[in-house]
Amino acid sequence: MSRPEALFPLFAELETLEGIGAKTAKAMAGLSVLRPKDLLFLLPVAGVDRTRRASVRDVLPPATVTVEVEVGGHFPPRGKGPYRVMVRDAGFEFQLVYFHARGDFLQKLLPTGQRRLVSGKVELFDGIAQMPHPDHVLRPEEAADLPGYEPVYPLVAGVTQKLLAKAIAGALARATDLPEWIDGPLLRKEGWPAWQQAVRLVHAPTQAADLAQTAPARARLAYDELFAHQLTLSLARATLRRGKGQVTRGTGALQARVLDSLPYRPTGAQVRAVSEIASDMEAPLRMNRLLQGDVGSGKTLVAFMALLIAVEAGGQGVMMAPTEILARQHFEGLQPLAQAAGVRLDLLTGRDKGAERGAKLRALAAGDIGILVGTHAVFQKDVVFADLRLAVVDEQHRFGVAQRMELGAKGAAADVLVMTATPIPRSLALASYGDMDISVLDEKPAGRKPIRTALISSARIGEVVAHLAQAVAEGRQAYWVCPLVEDSEVVDYASAEARFAALRAALGDCVGLVHGQMPAADKDAAMRRFVAGETAVLVATTVIEVGVNVPNASIMVIERAEIFGLAQLHQLRGRVGRGAAASTCLLMYQAPLGEAGERRLKVIRDTEDGFRISEEDLKMRGAGDLIGTAQSGLPRFRVADLERQAGLMAVAQTDARRLLSDDPGLDSPRGKAARALLWLLDQDRAIRLLSVG
Repeated sequence: MSRPEALFPLFAELETLEGIGAKTAKAMAGLSVLRPKDLLFLLPVAGVDRTRRASVRDVLPPATVTVEVEVGGHFPPRGKGPYRVMVRDAGFEFQLVYFHARGDFLQKLLPTGQRRLVSGKVELFDGIAQMPHPDHVLRPEEAADLPGYEPVYPLVAGVTQKLLAKAIAGALARATDLPEWIDGPLLRKEGWPAWQQAVRLVHAPTQAADLAQTAPARARLAYDELFAHQLTLSLARATLRRGKGQVTRGTGALQARVLDSLPYRPTGAQVRAVSEIASDMEAPLRMNRLLQGDVGSGKTLVAFMALLIAVEAGGQGVMMAPTEILARQHFEGLQPLAQAAGVRLDLLTGRDKGAERGAKLRALAAGDIGILVGTHAVFQKDVVFADLRLAVVDEQHRFGVAQRMELGAKGAAADVLVMTATPIPRSLALASYGDMDISVLDEKPAGRKPIRTALISSARIGEVVAHLAQAVAEGRQAYWVCPLVEDSEVVDYASAEARFAALRAALGDCVGLVHGQMPAADKDAAMRRFVAGETAVLVATTVIEVGVNVPNASIMVIERAEIFGLAQLHQLRGRVGRGAAASTCLLMYQAPLGEAGERRLKVIRDTEDGFRISEEDLKMRGAGDLIGTAQSGLPRFRVADLERQAGLMAVAQTDARRLLSDDPGLDSPRGKAARALLWLLDQDRAIRLLSVG
């Protein structure tokens, strides 16, 4: 698919713009400007009112003012002082002040007795009005060159406002009118301008309101970005789904056995999620669904029901976890359910060797194993299923899109269900998982006890240890999480080691330790001892954040809680509150607390709702940090703001999916216009997918 000709001038080298040489082009890379088109999306961050005034008298200094003056005498500096030029406007005399200035240059710029238009910040200094280093000095006949409201752009070293304004004007001259890619009714409903007009308007604000995200020209360009991004994700989804799926229809018989064996009824959210998954599996397209649920919302039961649908239809299912500990835990947790259903469940990890492994592989290939739980060991070449229908992947972000595809390849056309325990605000879920359909578990199962969360200053650590000693004597178990001090594993390791030694001295040898620097086998052994109840207190770094399930553990102490992120605190707290005992989470902080730290800790103390916490987190940190931009694959938007324009993202997704279902090859007039948008916004991935498709 080749780039439309109308865009060629915008994709030329930067040096083809007037006033830009190799050095400036290199500096502009610091603003992510590599081609003329990038200048179109480098939006002003502020504006300066340059409206003409009759006199400086009309403003209250300090203020920016634009007036026509008659130039008076020049006063070169005596010694180290500044160079001064007296000027007079319609009713007032004041000074222009220059530091380190060249007299001959200023004589030319401001000849005595002539009229000039000056614009800059007027300040009072010892009662005298001064304008240090005016931003603009123009002849009266050049006055029209100065806009009444001047946009202010972000800068980097080697790039000035003047130079940028000129380069942007050059790029705007190359922005031709392009065919409309936004759906007509939406465009009219929102009152947005056409693309060419929108890029002109955003660079020519006439008042502060034009710089707001809600200004029609800005909102339109933001929508373009979100729409292009959703088109790319929808194309990826269409390509994945085009791989013919299988029709997997359950009978409900095995599921009914499991439900009868449970002491509680599933929540409405669980029932809804199972039926969404069942109808996806029944459809001839491949399922690509995200099951998003808060800590303790019962994702495992939903996933197991989905795996049973595969078995009921005569096929097999696989559940994959990122680590061996988690795989073993899933296996142990699912064992009673599998027994109730009468289905053979087995575990395959890197530990399986020799004859034992051979026997499992034969049973799998023969179809005797209905459901396999494993780590990435199930990817190995010699692992062959008789008829794989469903792959469930636990904890998405440890798992890239490429692995999702690889897993799908194991079965002729296995459906894929991804589970994540990280509640993500809807706008971000659409941005990072827009290629997937999403099921949300937003209810807590009955019988889950709330966790009491308290803030306590680290000065009171003695009380905490005494409280812990008593709890251990009563047979309870606790986690003690140490912070990642600085970002070095070595220091982190020292802080956990030191806390371990101190607690061991206070509580005896019932204290265990697990941290990132330990060999995997030692980590596993320490975790196993804690799960078995041989150790009562586990000192850990954040390695325990995801998924560890010890129902008897009812106390969570988080040291230096103020330096953790909200999502992390919420995940860590979710490790307790899984058993019959009332659970407590102590957030220990080092006083005095900063404002942001205090706000975070209060949010955690006041709510257990992961979605509310994630919305707060988004407000406080912004989208990039929330999922960790590096591994989230979250797009970097230039105009759109995910936090404030979440609604637009949802509209863009619906619109993109609708356009592709009507016009899968983007061959209609609107489809061709959308191709131009994909080029314009560097969505090469989409362009490649179209070429493939």
